Amino acid sequence: MLLAIDVGNTHTVIGLFDEDELRDSWRMGTPRYKYETSDEIGSLVLNFINNSGYDILNITEVALSSVVPRVSDEVKNMSRKYFKCEPFIIENGIKTDLKILYDFPKEIGADRIANSVAAKEIYGCPAIVVDFGTATTFDIISSKAEYVGGVITPGVEISSEALFSIAAKLSKVDLKWPDRIIGKNTNDCLRSGILYGFLGEIDFILKKIMTELIEVYNSPSPIIIGTGGLSYLFKEKSNYIKIFDEDLTLKGVKILNEKNKAPEKDEHNI
Repeated sequence: MLLAIDVGNTHTVIGLFDEDELRDSWRMGTPRYKYETSDEIGSLVLNFINNSGYDILNITEVALSSVVPRVSDEVKNMSRKYFKCEPFIIENGIKTDLKILYDFPKEIGADRIANSVAAKEIYGCPAIVVDFGTATTFDIISSKAEYVGGVITPGVEISSEALFSIAAKLSKVDLKWPDRIIGKNTNDCLRSGILYGFLGEIDFILKKIMTELIEVYNSPSPIIIGTGGLSYLFKEKSNYIKIFDEDLTLKGVKILNEKNKAPEKDEHNI
């Protein structure tokens, strides 16, 4: 079995694969402090596994996507100590089967590479992945399996938190869609502004990306996939996102692990 780990800035998602099947997944807050050790992280991971009825001895591989270097080192140590294996890391030089057209490929987050590879392998290309996380990221794959670039915007939660922390008379609200866009109280006004504002931003950016794909890359209409911890907020709301796959990043980590069991250096490496 493969333990796939995606370390994001806010949350860490852990998935357990039995061959091609994602048997289970768990979400925890990403460790925020430098003194959190591999043993502390390992304790949480082992509790997830044991409490869900799985045998740790059946886990023979660990694969990691991370955008938080200090946590990456501790996860590597955890893998060696508790799972007795050297983890596969999504990093510069791995085989992706994507032609990377980014100016500085090393700057692409591991999660964005995992999303793009999963989109290509599972749904086909051209494709656009919208990942609703700490940041909202858009990653674009052309019909020729080229990673052509992306867009990064502040995420829903961090933008909202910035507003609540600065505006003295505005209190934090739970993010749920109001019945109408015109709010009759301050809480509903905030919900409308935050959620409809982001929905408008998302659809506007997607429309511009699709236009550019046609004009610059002579591309047919892309498949658009939504993923990430906050993607549930926009299901059935966007005019363009028709597929939501909350496990896309974990699936990408698993696919990349398979691709790199016998890695080859070629033009599709990042």
